[in-house]
Amino acid sequence: MRGNIQTVVCVKQVKQDAHEEWDKKMPLPGDIIEGVAEDAVDDDSFMSAKLRSELCSLLGKISREADFIWMKVRRGGSTVKLQVCVVADRCSKLQRNFTVRAASDERHIAVLADLTFEQCFELQEMSRKVVNLDSKGFHQKAMKYDWKKKVGTYLPDNRCTVVSSILFMPLANEGGIEFPTVRAMAWFSAAVSSGIPLVFVNIQSEIITLYFHFLLKTRNHVTGKELTWGRRQTSNTSLNIVQGIRIWFLPGVAEETLELCPQSGETRYGMDIRRTEEGFICIYSVSKGTAADRAGLNHLLEQANETRNLVVMSRLQGKSLMPSIVDSEGLIHCCDNADIKETLISAMDIMESIQLHVMSYPNHINVGTPLATGAAILKPPI
Repeated sequence: MRGNIQTVVCVKQVKQDAHEEWDKKMPLPGDIIEGVAEDAVDDDSFMSAKLRSELCSLLGKISREADFIWMKVRRGGSTVKLQVCVVADRCSKLQRNFTVRAASDERHIAVLADLTFEQCFELQEMSRKVVNLDSKGFHQKAMKYDWKKKVGTYLPDNRCTVVSSILFMPLANEGGIEFPTVRAMAWFSAAVSSGIPLVFVNIQSEIITLYFHFLLKTRNHVTGKELTWGRRQTSNTSLNIVQGIRIWFLPGVAEETLELCPQSGETRYGMDIRRTEEGFICIYSVSKGTAADRAGLNHLLEQANETRNLVVMSRLQGKSLMPSIVDSEGLIHCCDNADIKETLISAMDIMESIQLHVMSYPNHINVGTPLATGAAILKPPI
């Protein structure tokens, strides 16, 4: 039990990164461990454990008698018996613990944890998508791909991806994913309603592991004073797993690349920026005759004003300006206006051209020279 919440011993993850090599005969994330045994003659031979520590102790005892053991797991609505090997858990440095690995693959080592049923079911759903239990399909072979050429050709800026995302953490004392989902969709709808040309791509739940480090203070027995640092001081780490919601989106139906080139005697690029309530950086005025005007920003601003939309900057000098996370206090983590202005001022001091990307609407006319095609002009599905 964790507080008042019932937990079970579960496979939290596996250390085998090649997902395409997973199969249903291996321990998979989300498997609820119901028991272990030296052989699988009958169900009575399986020994169960309610906590990970108890299971580790059982594994240590069984491993002295057999190289391979059997593990009974609850996977979805069925029970599966797996043949596994007992191995030392190298993650634990304080004491000798044990875990299991797949009998067929030495890399496929299970990481065990005490999780709630809801957390186990979420992991099982992920495993189900990774492993096709009905058919493994055709064999696959490795092929070479010119990544450098493709990235340089099909991305507007080869230092960044085109698709963006923002993670919504659950607030304190929230249970279930419906609450962060509501906030995520409210944020997205508010952003689009305010005139930001976001294109929805996907929404997904995401398991987040939080580590809390606690300092266990000691007290001087002579003076009675509390010691913050000392030889007797120890520390402890608490693990908490929560579920967040991540929204994936495209920055408009295209990104336009603009180059702002200052001329001798100019002291600023000629654009004023502000941050919206949803955390995006938009341009709200452009001075005529400046580098920003010559790059075509004033024309884009006039177009946007006619349709009550915003001219939103997606990147500056290749760095993303997108909000990235909404924390457990409901605060949106986004770019600081002061940092953006400092970047512009520093570039102007040495009379350096600066590159920015803006989100484009379907009716925008390209005013710059795009560096790429393909993903740079992705459009929403019809």
